[in-house]
Amino acid sequence: MTSEFPPASVEPSTVLIVDDDVTCVRGLARYLAERKYRVETCVSAVAAVERVKRGGVQVIVSDITMPGMTGVELLRAIRVHEPDLPVVLMTGLPAVESAAEAVEYGAFKYIVKPVEPAVVQKTVDRAVHVYRLARAKREALALIGVPEGASDRAGLEACFERALASLWMAFQPIVRASDRSVFGYEALLRSEEPALRGPLPVLSAAERLGQLGRLGRLVRSKAALPLSSTPGEPVLFVNLHPLDLVDPEIAAPDSALAAVAERVVLEITERAALQSLENVRAKVGRLREIGFRIAVDDLGAGYAGLSSFALLEPDIVKLDMTLVRDVDRHPVKQKLVASMANLCKDMGLLTVAEGVETESERETLVELGCDLLQGFLFAHPGPAFPEVQLDGARHG
Repeated sequence: MTSEFPPASVEPSTVLIVDDDVTCVRGLARYLAERKYRVETCVSAVAAVERVKRGGVQVIVSDITMPGMTGVELLRAIRVHEPDLPVVLMTGLPAVESAAEAVEYGAFKYIVKPVEPAVVQKTVDRAVHVYRLARAKREALALIGVPEGASDRAGLEACFERALASLWMAFQPIVRASDRSVFGYEALLRSEEPALRGPLPVLSAAERLGQLGRLGRLVRSKAALPLSSTPGEPVLFVNLHPLDLVDPEIAAPDSALAAVAERVVLEITERAALQSLENVRAKVGRLREIGFRIAVDDLGAGYAGLSSFALLEPDIVKLDMTLVRDVDRHPVKQKLVASMANLCKDMGLLTVAEGVETESERETLVELGCDLLQGFLFAHPGPAFPEVQLDGARHG
């Protein structure tokens, strides 16, 4: 039988067959070898992972049910080392659940036993070409400096684990508008994983993988570390996902932030819906009893409205940078900022203007009544703790 996609190069591609059914392995190996493939075999998934680590495999054909590690678990383990390697899964006990899981984790194809060798060959032919295309695309993106994200759940899990392993916190100063002294620092999530370098990609991956709680605990522990050794009494602003409010760890006496709660402001973005959570007001009240202050982030971004105030009763309000950008040249923005700042002052709330980049913006925001300022004009985010640029001089 002539394949629709014959191997494109003189050098044969390597196919790794993983199955504890010796009869099945021998038959497939013989058939594919006759079609000019280099075939290697493993009787366990663990051995297959070790083989993949050495490189040179273009396609894996694996049983989905084996002792020690399932085919889906094998797929997840492979993605840690080979994000593009196609994995064809075979099963003698087809089920909707296992098929759905295989597809979710990025199986190239799901084949029911007894397999037709010609069907497997056609699948392998196609997989080899897809693998080469994926590698070429990844190399091209790397050449122009664009990281490529994971395309399946197994790849996303591998990226996310690497992101957590390389996660660190950058800090950006928040200064008082009155005398330009440092009021505190906002802790900002950073990662060295190219596919998940910024906070939004990491948060999106955590949400998709059901790992928001784990990410939140790691961020809070890392954010709190430098505070104990910081001279003076700067305040630490820490961003929370709304689901962090229902994590018992945040209020536990032995948690990293609870130990310094009186110096911590918990920021909750206005973009995230709080109405779906139960007993938000009670949970926020408990955090206040411990000593935390609460801030509503991104006010004015055009998402949630007064419901955030009603549920959180914040102590601090952060104006979104879309209001701050070029505020010195936009009378409408000036009216909005002045109105918000005055209303907050009447309620006893502090106002932070985010994203200040120019002296003209700073001067205008001071005139409009903002209490605190944050932005590149004063310092870019960096390791604890960046110096602050004020009037041409740097101050710690």
